[in-house]
Amino acid sequence: MTHRISRRTRVFCAGLGAGVLVPLTVAVAPAAAAATPQATCTSNQPALATKLQKDITTALANRGGTVAVGLHDRSTNTTCALRPTQAYDSASVVKVTVLATLLWDAKKTNRLLTQRESDLATAMITKSDNAATAKLWNQLGTTKVKGFLSAAGMTRTKPGANGYWGLTQITVQDEQKLLALLTARNTVLSDNSRAYVLKLMGRVVSSQRWGTPAGAPSSVAVHVKNGWLSRSTHGWRVHSVGTFKGAGHDYTISVLTHGNSTMNYGVTTIQAVAKAIHKDLVPTRAQRYTPTTDPQEAFPAVPAS
Repeated sequence: MTHRISRRTRVFCAGLGAGVLVPLTVAVAPAAAAATPQATCTSNQPALATKLQKDITTALANRGGTVAVGLHDRSTNTTCALRPTQAYDSASVVKVTVLATLLWDAKKTNRLLTQRESDLATAMITKSDNAATAKLWNQLGTTKVKGFLSAAGMTRTKPGANGYWGLTQITVQDEQKLLALLTARNTVLSDNSRAYVLKLMGRVVSSQRWGTPAGAPSSVAVHVKNGWLSRSTHGWRVHSVGTFKGAGHDYTISVLTHGNSTMNYGVTTIQAVAKAIHKDLVPTRAQRYTPTTDPQEAFPAVPAS
């Protein structure tokens, strides 16, 4: 099946605000060359917005699949968006939401995480452990997940049914809202909770530190969570979300993709976008962050059809 980018696609700017593993790998040919989708960017520095829009568009030129991009830099009030409300199967990216829900729920009852919960959370984020995620997902239940999503204003995120957390429907717009909660004071998550999530995202194992960190300057702190999934429709879903702080900037990047022919094809697309963003925001000759050349992730459990 070939997933093509419609020539009629419109792009608009959005503000911030264990089961059996069944990997259904299918070869999906990249879409034929079509009009390259353009992100819409705004900024307190108009020249920066223009450059980002141009360079993100260039990074996506001749790339197949369907890509959504979100960027926000607090330091320059710069926002870029491409397909901000397009829905994607979450794969392991939803694990950040699971942890945020756990911390939000604990905050409501003024309790600390248990040692079991802390161990599961660490495995879930740093190693993308699916069994740990399933245990926390089942402990919380979709009612609590939906409660957190409502509190966070993530109105377009829909939890996966029947325990299939990897099929949660996510959007760039909502992922950017989640990253915003992690990187600034708010009433949803405590400062300690925010610091805890970022600490774990900063300790992701090397084989999973690909995607949005590509090209990040060495002077910028990197926190990342990625995900992949292949099914009979839309081919490979490959996603990466990250937060970056340093060199006078404080920014978040979300890139969601599906319709990729292989996992590596999606990774390459994401990293091309990320490199363009980092280069434009923090121009430097200093050594840049180079992600793994052997990207890996954990396959979430999915239904057989």
